[in-house]
Amino acid sequence: MDPKLLEILVCPVCKGPLDYRKPEQELVCRPCRLAYPVRDGIPVMLADDARSLSAEDVGL
Repeated sequence: MDPKLLEILVCPVCKGPLDYRKPEQELVCRPCRLAYPVRDGIPVMLADDARSLSAEDVGL
């Protein structure tokens, strides 16, 4: 994942920052508890494709 791209990407739901989780190939929004998949190096920033996370999953 390109670090410059990570600097400008935000959650499409709340416009908050995203954390990249390389092992899972996901971008995580902690406030929304959503994980957006990264497929073939391309982030899929669609709320319908995001996976819901528990509080433990996001580290709250």
